[in-house]
Amino acid sequence: MAFLLLTTLMLLIGIVCAFVTNERVHEQTGPSTTAVPEMLVSLRGLVSDVPQELQAVTQQFSLPQKHVLKDLDDIAMSIGNTIYSQLRDTVYEMLASLCSLGQDLQVSVNHLRALNTTLLELQDRQQDLEQAVQVHREQLRDLLQEPGCQGCAETLSRARDLELGADFSQVPHVDNVLHRLKGVPEANFSTMVWEENNTFNALPLLASLQMADVVKELKKAVAQQPEGLKTLAKEFPNWEAASRWSQALEDVENCSYPYLKEVQRYEKYRWIAGCGLCSAVLLVVACNLVGLNLGIWGLFAREDPSHSGSKGRAGARILIVGACLSFLFAAPLILLVFSTFLVGGNVQTLVCRSWESGELHKFADTPGNLPSSLNMSHLLGLQKNISILLAYQQCKEGAALWTVLQMNSSYDLETYLDMSQYTAKLEQEVQNLKVDIEVVDLLSPAGHRDLKALESSGLGDVRCSSFLIQIQKPVVNTNMEKLAQELEGLAQRQGSSVLGKQLQEEAHKLRNLHQEKVLPQQSLVAQLNVSVRALASLAPELQLETPGVLDKVAHLKRELPAWASRILRKESECFLTREMGYFSQYVAWVREEVTQHIATCQPLSGALDNGRVILCDMMADPWNAFWFCLAWCAFFLVPSIIFAIKTSRYFYPIWKRLSSSSSEETQLFHIPRVTSLKL
Repeated sequence: MAFLLLTTLMLLIGIVCAFVTNERVHEQTGPSTTAVPEMLVSLRGLVSDVPQELQAVTQQFSLPQKHVLKDLDDIAMSIGNTIYSQLRDTVYEMLASLCSLGQDLQVSVNHLRALNTTLLELQDRQQDLEQAVQVHREQLRDLLQEPGCQGCAETLSRARDLELGADFSQVPHVDNVLHRLKGVPEANFSTMVWEENNTFNALPLLASLQMADVVKELKKAVAQQPEGLKTLAKEFPNWEAASRWSQALEDVENCSYPYLKEVQRYEKYRWIAGCGLCSAVLLVVACNLVGLNLGIWGLFAREDPSHSGSKGRAGARILIVGACLSFLFAAPLILLVFSTFLVGGNVQTLVCRSWESGELHKFADTPGNLPSSLNMSHLLGLQKNISILLAYQQCKEGAALWTVLQMNSSYDLETYLDMSQYTAKLEQEVQNLKVDIEVVDLLSPAGHRDLKALESSGLGDVRCSSFLIQIQKPVVNTNMEKLAQELEGLAQRQGSSVLGKQLQEEAHKLRNLHQEKVLPQQSLVAQLNVSVRALASLAPELQLETPGVLDKVAHLKRELPAWASRILRKESECFLTREMGYFSQYVAWVREEVTQHIATCQPLSGALDNGRVILCDMMADPWNAFWFCLAWCAFFLVPSIIFAIKTSRYFYPIWKRLSSSSSEETQLFHIPRVTSLKL
């Protein structure tokens, strides 16, 4: 009984584990079959996404194009502003010199004309004044020399000095200078400088207008795509192989659905068969446990006279039934164990262990183990053979297909990233950028004629010192007002009324002469003094400055276009350097994307790992656990039959003894039968 109980408990443990593993296999089959198409989709996406990713990379060329086109919108104005800012100080200084020179020229010419007019009027008035002074001097001398004139000696000496002081007939004429400066200034220098200043300030806008056509052609050139980038994706190695692989994976995916459905259907049958056999074994266990319980109950109740022995008999019969069931289901159970062991054991030993240890990859890498049609390098059209194990390890580390498949030996990426022709065309178009600043004339033709006339006029040769010598002299050497006062005093002191009256009349005439002739002459001398001193301060420097200004203007007009061209060339080079930097950065990014990021084969290694998990962890492991539990049950099923039969025999004597005891008890009250007596 103990051995049967122990065997039954072992069967119970095995059958519980068998139920659990059977259910586990059934539960894992559904997700596993669902994961297979998902894995194929991910692999197909890995293959099919390569051309799309390459196309996306080439389309990103629009980013540097947008930057360049945006810069081209401002290049003309930028170059114009740069030319303006670098030439501004020089041009402003030149225009300021011209404006100052023009103003000085205007002032000098005005003073020269005023000097000439004043001088002519002084000379005319000087003749009239000289005659009048001479008449008055003669009359005074005659009066003061009369014998009856008392105290007239001192006044007589002053009267004799009554003559002109300044003689403006001795100063040089300026007619020749005025003749050379006739019509000067012809130009309005203030207006001219203002107009030239506005023209120069409009230089950025002018440059923008002049370069508009070239910028338009540049935009057309930039909008094009380099030929290498156009064919980058199409000429990429394995483009056709990728299409074939993608189509093949899609076909496998489509074909896998019916088989996976069949797998699920057969799995359902297997699960039902497993549940049936497990239930049969469970029934055997139940028979053993029930038989043992009834048999043991019968043993304990054998001393009870009223006990009929049915429990022991039932226990023995149930054990026999359990043994029969065990014998009946042993063969199917052993066949199921064998079939599941054959599949699960081989998968675990030949596939899972070698897959996990890497032996499977080494087997695939060994030449001759696989047919040539399954050679990876041949399928991908590679020139070099690749190691599947090494490729798997690199993919697991996140390497790209470029590195894994060693595409640098079969595909020259730099040829397709060569943008020399594209950039050469841009450079050629940039060289056509021109700025014409000859519109900035600085000095108009009229202004140039004015300065040339000033240069040759001899204005600086006017002898202002001669004018100043005469200007510093009085108009009349004797103070006529004071002389008139002395004459009035003498007239009062004279004893002769006639002489006194004559002196009074002469004093009155002198005052009239002073008011009418001398004072206007002095006013003209003052005007002449202003003009002469202005010319003395302006003319020499003006005469010396004019040739230098003309030379600077001529030099600047010659050099401005050259300076502007140098600035334009420098700015164009800076523009090209900046824009080429955008394209170089894009090329470096494409190179990095293609060689390091595009088509990373980590999903491939992940798919292989997922396949191993699906096959080994999700299916093979529960499958092997299931057959191991069934084998456990089959192993303990044979001793269960033996122990059940022996235990049932042990329960049968109890029933027989109970039966014989009952017979003996009934025979105590048996009336013996009458037999014949011998005589």
